[in-house]
Amino acid sequence: MQMIKQESALAGEIIEFNQPCEANVHLEIDQAIFRQGMSNLGAAVNVITTKGDAGQAGFTASAVCSVTDSPPTLLVCLNRAASVYTIFSKNKVLCVNTLGSNQAELSNLFGGKTPMQQRFAQAEWSELVTGSPVLDNALISFDCEVVSSQVVGSHDVLFCQVKAIRHNPSLNALLYFKRSYCEPQNVC
Repeated sequence: MQMIKQESALAGEIIEFNQPCEANVHLEIDQAIFRQGMSNLGAAVNVITTKGDAGQAGFTASAVCSVTDSPPTLLVCLNRAASVYTIFSKNKVLCVNTLGSNQAELSNLFGGKTPMQQRFAQAEWSELVTGSPVLDNALISFDCEVVSSQVVGSHDVLFCQVKAIRHNPSLNALLYFKRSYCEPQNVC
């Protein structure tokens, strides 16, 4: 074991961390170190879509998570510099379409610079409650109304109340882990 000591900025006390010798410890976190660390946080791959008065748009995201089940609410992080930002911020509705393990190409398409019309032409879509495009063969789709947002650094955190869910339970999820697509496997 390796002992690391850091002086607390708040109380002037010494904080000791015991770490296995092979572990990397970073006490000063820059963007590169943070991104490398986050690449080890496996996440579902989602295509986030919207349609409304401002137009139709979609992007790939892994920054999605549950907030509460009462009322059913999730969050989506959206970069304010993204080409789709204005459309999402004006429409105030979206659908989180969680991709199946066979949909990596669709993820790449919505994560790139392909024109919107071509992105949407590569799959079958329908609607539930909000009018946002719902991917017909997604693992699960959460049709949502954006009820609030919070600015954090370069992103807006969109808090989305779920209005409808469509689930295809026979599919397996597409995950992103260590900068690669993968598929979950049962370990027990």
